[in-house]
Amino acid sequence: MEGLAGIEKVIALIGGVVVFVFAIIGLRGEWHKNGLDDNVTKVLLGLMALGCVLVWLAAFGVLPRGGGGVA
Repeated sequence: MEGLAGIEKVIALIGGVVVFVFAIIGLRGEWHKNGLDDNVTKVLLGLMALGCVLVWLAAFGVLPRGGGGVA
């Protein structure tokens, strides 16, 4: 079972890197624009890049494992 989890982590890391790179490239292209829709695009691209960082942290086991919801 650990082998499959390792493969999934590698795929998540590679996908996270690819999405992060394209989000940063898109963010650089939008950075000088000031319209409302451009500002929304900047926020969404920034959140996408942040999500990639969270994927990396989860894949490396830095984020705590939980599941302790309210019963």
